[in-house]
Amino acid sequence: MKILGIGNAIVDVICKVDENFISKNNLTKGTMKLIFDKSEFENLLTNLKIEKTISGGSVANSIVGLSQLGDNVGFIGKISDDDLGKKYEEGLKKENVKYFYSKKKEKLPTGTCLILVTPDSERTMCTFLGTAGQINDDDINLDAVKKSDLIFLEGYLWDEGNPKKAFEKAIENSKKVAMSLSDKFCVERHKTHFLNLVKNKLDITFANEDEIMSLIDAKNFDDVINFAREIKKHLIITRGVKGAISIANDKITEIGTKNDLKIIDLTGAGDLFAAGYLHELIKESSPKKCLEKGTELSSRIIQQIGARF
Repeated sequence: MKILGIGNAIVDVICKVDENFISKNNLTKGTMKLIFDKSEFENLLTNLKIEKTISGGSVANSIVGLSQLGDNVGFIGKISDDDLGKKYEEGLKKENVKYFYSKKKEKLPTGTCLILVTPDSERTMCTFLGTAGQINDDDINLDAVKKSDLIFLEGYLWDEGNPKKAFEKAIENSKKVAMSLSDKFCVERHKTHFLNLVKNKLDITFANEDEIMSLIDAKNFDDVINFAREIKKHLIITRGVKGAISIANDKITEIGTKNDLKIIDLTGAGDLFAAGYLHELIKESSPKKCLEKGTELSSRIIQQIGARF
């Protein structure tokens, strides 16, 4: 198998809201808020019109994108044997993704992410992790990890305790590891751990400019380039309207953005960028070609609702 994704198995519930809804509920636009109380999550959903419900999760979106490009891929993520869990599994299998997890009835339900899309197409997420956040080392299929050329992890999944043990087991038994830093709040919450992962454990790191700047407390983008050269790892950074950059050892490659896009929803931009980049990377394409494919996929996904084609 080419790539095995390990991440939060989350069902996305997409709703359009106005700016007032964001401020009224004390949310920070463009970020992800973790909600630990199911009733708080359900209260948010009340009175909202659901545009779309779809199997999601950041790395799962990337893995589905890779499958649609014809790559042999799999996924590990924890669900419960409930209605949403069954739909989630069916959604992956329909996309020809091998699912290496045997669901059972859990104390917590399958995870759900409320994606609030404002008129400017920005997305603000409220995530009730449910059983997804309870992943542990027993949930990691070692055989699948060892038989994969690359494993792809998400920062969203990382947490102290059991998720950390799951991460460590996967990393220790893999041939090559890539990870997405996921979200600036994630980075700030786990800064020392993430910095250790990026410097010492990961071969490839995906981040946006805000996330990587926060991780290393950079004053400007030159600090990021110097950091990447210093650690001699492969960093891929998306920079919004400034495009994207790949830094691998001393080789720096940049690409601009596509113009005249009818942007509807930015939900899956980073996930599909990673899918395009990894698709070319496993074929040993040049960094330029990897960046082009990532940009092509992210440009397509932001012109529709949701993070899957």
